[in-house]
Amino acid sequence: MVEIRPARVTDGEALVSVHIAAVRELGAAAYESAQVDAWAANKSPDGYPVDVDTAHFVVATRNGAVVGFGHFEFGVDEVQAVYVHPDHARTGVGRALLDHLEETARAVGLDRLTLLASKNAVGFYERHGWQGLEWVDHESTGAVVLECLRMEKLVDQSPGIE
Repeated sequence: MVEIRPARVTDGEALVSVHIAAVRELGAAAYESAQVDAWAANKSPDGYPVDVDTAHFVVATRNGAVVGFGHFEFGVDEVQAVYVHPDHARTGVGRALLDHLEETARAVGLDRLTLLASKNAVGFYERHGWQGLEWVDHESTGAVVLECLRMEKLVDQSPGIE
């Protein structure tokens, strides 16, 4: 069973662990090793906006352990992150996080969300009703460029099927 709860400052080490594992294992399917290295670089436990008023930052837990996280940014109406530890990928964790973030957007009266999807995550978002808008170059650590797809979803739409 996956539980979604607000992230805490004390989750920092777990967030770094999930983030780096997801990038290294899942991102490697779509990007070159130098790109993956740049994407995974410089992650810090205090680098996540878990206590910022403009962010809605949540974690997914199983048996009390953090196995994923999601981040929605108010003001820009954008999903900033959905990351799942590879050991828990394709088990409903990502869907639970994304559904939660979309419901949060609906609850505050938004009708449209955007996000920037890494190439390895595009299929996940498409299965959940997101539409691609344009491919863009996203600059990562050290000016390394990752090709990503800007996507959008009307959040009054029902979630996609997996």
